[in-house]
Amino acid sequence: MILATQTAGAGSSTGIHRIRVWHAWLDVAVVVVVLVATNLIAHFTTVWASIATVPIAAATLVMLSRRRGLAWSELGLSPRHWRKGTLYSLASIGLVLAVIGIGIALPITRPFFMADRYATISGALVASMIVIPLQTVIPEELAFRGVLHGTLSRVSGVRGVFAAGSLLFGLWHIVSSMGLTTGNRGLTEILGGGPLGQALGIAGAVAATAVAGFVFTWLRRRSGSLLAPIALHWSLNGAGALAAALVWHASLG
Repeated sequence: MILATQTAGAGSSTGIHRIRVWHAWLDVAVVVVVLVATNLIAHFTTVWASIATVPIAAATLVMLSRRRGLAWSELGLSPRHWRKGTLYSLASIGLVLAVIGIGIALPITRPFFMADRYATISGALVASMIVIPLQTVIPEELAFRGVLHGTLSRVSGVRGVFAAGSLLFGLWHIVSSMGLTTGNRGLTEILGGGPLGQALGIAGAVAATAVAGFVFTWLRRRSGSLLAPIALHWSLNGAGALAAALVWHASLG
């Protein structure tokens, strides 16, 4: 009788575990579907949708993940990790600024900073300080290194989290990189502006952002906070926009 009871208890525990695992995988699937839908809506509908969709989707995913039981620490938003996150943030920004400074100074790499969208100082400042943080950096980090990272961690080991998170972040940038070669003088000179050049530009952007996603994930795990990947993400995009404007301004002068 005792053995039968223990066996029944073990079977019940196994069944509950399987249900929890299935629910965790379902959470991952929902996050991926929401990200895909968000990307399509943001790029193929209205201008207002392109502005608001990603931030709204990120906030929605955070709320849903909390309702599904993810702790603030699983989302990288726990206050106890703010100090460590700040230290990694400062180090990340300093490193990127140094690399950008070297890139601007070298004639061979300077053309890669000449992106048409940041041809004016005022436009670059607005993009760097308002548009990029609120529309791109913070929402993407909340979605990918916050919610996606947290849900993946419940169903996969470290390698799976790094691989899946990095790959999905790279694929996220397919649509946004379609005009990359035509809007960047350095890339146009190397790849050309035709269909082949566009395809190569998209492939390169996906690979580069997947690598960036890997680094962002490493910072997220190392610091325990979203502050570090947010800082690095902003410095790459925001400081890059300011650098582009400075290069354009210098070339016109």
